[in-house]
Amino acid sequence: MIKKILIVIAVIIVVFLVIVALQPAEYRVVRSGTITAPPTVVFEQVNDFHKWEAWSPWAKLDPAAKNTFEGPTAGTGAIFSWAGNKDVGEGRMTLTESHTNDLIRIKLDFIKPMTSTALTEFTFKPEGNQTTVTWTMSGHKDFMSKAFCMFMNMDKMVGGDFEKGLAQMKLSAETASKK
Repeated sequence: MIKKILIVIAVIIVVFLVIVALQPAEYRVVRSGTITAPPTVVFEQVNDFHKWEAWSPWAKLDPAAKNTFEGPTAGTGAIFSWAGNKDVGEGRMTLTESHTNDLIRIKLDFIKPMTSTALTEFTFKPEGNQTTVTWTMSGHKDFMSKAFCMFMNMDKMVGGDFEKGLAQMKLSAETASKK
């Protein structure tokens, strides 16, 4: 009887491992928002890491987080590092590409609670007196990440934060454009 139970448990484990291994290795989260401000004003909100505190959905989760800035104030080569509580963890963002009023790419290195790297992209599309901002994050899932994502959906987990961030960015950019 114990042998049969052990065989059933082993089969369940093997089936679970196979299902995890067959999960997609890549993820992509995308959200967009429309802001009543010119692309130059909206672009500045993202291109300068010092301005992220006003709109980042994670900035308010740990007001005591240790934040450091390196490199240029804004644009390609700017670096923002943080170390905070369990809600924000620890990581580093490096602005790798900056095309004025058009595109920003950022390499996002998470250190804690889990190490991983993601690529983040912001695009800015003028539409009359408004700008549509699209915020994308993509990355690769290792085996453990695939297992985690069996129970936690990346789009649902991060997408809501992107929506909050875009809403806050809208407030910041629209206020800045009125000055």
